[in-house]
Amino acid sequence: MNDEAHAVLREDPVMAGLVDRHDPYVERDWTEYERLCISIINQQLSTASAAAVRERVFEVLEGEVTPESVLAADEAALRDAGLSVSKIEYVRNAARAFREADYTRAGLASCSNAEVVDLLTEIKGIGEWTARMYLLFVLERPDVLPLGDLAVRRGIEQLYADGEELSRAEMREIAEPWRPYRSVATRYLWAEYESG
Repeated sequence: MNDEAHAVLREDPVMAGLVDRHDPYVERDWTEYERLCISIINQQLSTASAAAVRERVFEVLEGEVTPESVLAADEAALRDAGLSVSKIEYVRNAARAFREADYTRAGLASCSNAEVVDLLTEIKGIGEWTARMYLLFVLERPDVLPLGDLAVRRGIEQLYADGEELSRAEMREIAEPWRPYRSVATRYLWAEYESG
């Protein structure tokens, strides 16, 4: 974890407390396509439900989560693992897109965050939230603030407004001092939200 990011975040007393309490960097080193599938699975599911579905889906794929394995997988087995018909379509759309273009870290290195979001949201089933998760987790862009994420919004409201509802503009204002490390701050918000 970047010392400079911690120094910036510690300027905010609330964020300093989160930095002291959590270590949000215990994620496996997923491939780009695996991580995109995880984000698709996570869409509109609680953390616990999403983890259970992911585990079952990855089991069906025998740990080989590639565009080829997803396209070849038995649809009924994927449904039994907990994927809806639409999410099966989405992971397969993503598989086809990965076969046609380079969505890896290297392939997208020269694209701005906005360009990456535009490219990914052209794939049916990948919306703004999933594209931002990709920026954050796969491309590891340092300054992503995914206000489309319920846990991020709830976390900010709990920590900065005693649970009172805030507008996105107010949340952006709260997050302004975290620049250029809003991605790092986001990981701490998730860690706090999930520990609550």
